[in-house]
Amino acid sequence: MGLQFIFLAAGFLLLYYGAEWLVKGSASLARSLGISAVVIGLTVVAFGTSSPELVVSIVSSIKGRSMIAIGNVVGSNICNIALVLGMAAVLLPIRADRSVVRRDIPLMLAISVLLLVLSLDSMITRMEGGILFAGIILYTLFNYYQPKTPGGPGGLKPDAARDVETELAEIGVVESRPRQILLIVLGIAGVVGGAQVLIDAAVAIMKDFGVSEKFIGLTIVALGTSLPELATSIVAAMRKEMDISIGNLVGSNVFNILSVVGAAALVRPIPIPGGFVESGLVIDYGVMMGVSLLPWLMMQKDYTVRRSGGLILLGCYAAYIGYLLYRG
Repeated sequence: MGLQFIFLAAGFLLLYYGAEWLVKGSASLARSLGISAVVIGLTVVAFGTSSPELVVSIVSSIKGRSMIAIGNVVGSNICNIALVLGMAAVLLPIRADRSVVRRDIPLMLAISVLLLVLSLDSMITRMEGGILFAGIILYTLFNYYQPKTPGGPGGLKPDAARDVETELAEIGVVESRPRQILLIVLGIAGVVGGAQVLIDAAVAIMKDFGVSEKFIGLTIVALGTSLPELATSIVAAMRKEMDISIGNLVGSNVFNILSVVGAAALVRPIPIPGGFVESGLVIDYGVMMGVSLLPWLMMQKDYTVRRSGGLILLGCYAAYIGYLLYRG
């Protein structure tokens, strides 16, 4: 049994470093081809950083482990808000841009409701996956063309454009074309290989402990694919830097629903064994939407999630994990 946990850890490491190499190589190649920083940030970096969730869900879907595929997304979204944002806010109150409260969180909630509606018949079909994936294309185009302040690249505010440039600088640029391609190949191999190892180990652990596939997807797999965001947020907060962005976490959740579920369903329709309501997945969706709504309520006055709000979010996550352990 101990060997399965070693494989599980190895899978997470491959996913983490695979995503890092993929983003670094792809972003460097895109820059060398003359693609603008804003386009790279909204496409290459956004998809690359979501590649662990994306590949894990696609591989799970191919292997017929649909509850891991859907549980990974729902669990990651809960983790991003309740655990990652909660932990960061406890260490350092987090202030959001006004557009996060007015536009981004309501959009995330609307997309969550759409996913719920599509899941009511206990199946996400290829057509529904296509609808979701088309949504991520429209979302990316909207973010690029959304007019805010004249003069910013792609219509973005100068501050937003500067943030993208800063993010790309932190990723680093590889000048050598062979090294760029090598990093991309290694990144793809790492993410795909890591997903395979991770899912096989998770299924073995599930059988050894007698827990459900849904439990594994919502907890171990979801937490593992959210570890980079958690580690980054904690380090940034401990340094008293405002690097943790609520907008980025919200954007990650939108990507998870639209691109991850969409792509997985396009590859293979995602059935919900036992039924959407009967399996209890409807409750997990409810928790996802509930914890997504909480920061929006907390930020109505001054767009800030304070330490007390962070404690509430962490309490919600602890209560949810307790519920999952009780349900098994």
